[in-house]
Amino acid sequence: MNKLGIGRRDKVQQFMTITGASEKVALQALKVSDWNLEGAFDVFYSQSQVKSSADTRRLEELYNRYKDPYADMILADGISLLCNDIQVDPQDIVMLVLSWHMKAATMCEFSKQEFIGGLQSLGIDSLEKLREKLPFMRSEMKDEHKFREIYNFAFSWAKEKGQKSLALDTAIGMWQLLFAEKEWPLVEHWCQFLQARHNKAISRDTWSQLLEFAKNVDPALSNYDAEGAWPYLIDEFVEYLTENSIVQIGQMSDWSQKC
Repeated sequence: MNKLGIGRRDKVQQFMTITGASEKVALQALKVSDWNLEGAFDVFYSQSQVKSSADTRRLEELYNRYKDPYADMILADGISLLCNDIQVDPQDIVMLVLSWHMKAATMCEFSKQEFIGGLQSLGIDSLEKLREKLPFMRSEMKDEHKFREIYNFAFSWAKEKGQKSLALDTAIGMWQLLFAEKEWPLVEHWCQFLQARHNKAISRDTWSQLLEFAKNVDPALSNYDAEGAWPYLIDEFVEYLTENSIVQIGQMSDWSQKC
């Protein structure tokens, strides 16, 4: 590794720290991905030997530690204990990313299949390995494609069972959590607008289209098309911004580049 430049040595060290892999494995993954750190993570975690390295017996033991005493599932108390064990706040966005990996159907619940299958897919069979994988899961929020997948996953995951729409308070909480990562400047104005003018559940269409709006329309609305096919709620939000002189024309942002 001494022959490598400082930048590449740093990437090897970061890769080894986050994945726990050897220097040889780190070098192989980084070379395959043309020294792109995110690409190297994808290569490493998609390898079949990582999945098979998770010990099923140890996963069963982990599941039983958190399983509800009266149901064959991990429920809110079990998830709270898990968060305590890995020293993460239950409201930390990394728990949403973990739930996405587990393909969890409902917030604050993990079925046995979701829990064990999700950890296996990450090559995790111990609390130590789960703690070590947290930086990687946080880094996934910086990947545009994964952020979009996690954002869309969050709608179904957070809504009440049997409901087609997402309760407004829950939607606002999720938007504040998600856009804290992407730093959309208008998120607080959007939430205030909903509470003042809408006060109803959020449809899947509105949920999906808001990400497109945040990604493609400059916060100064300089490229907003009033004739575009935005949901009525987003059009009303634009009116709210202009009526209340919240938008300062010409005050541009690099939000679209960040996405």
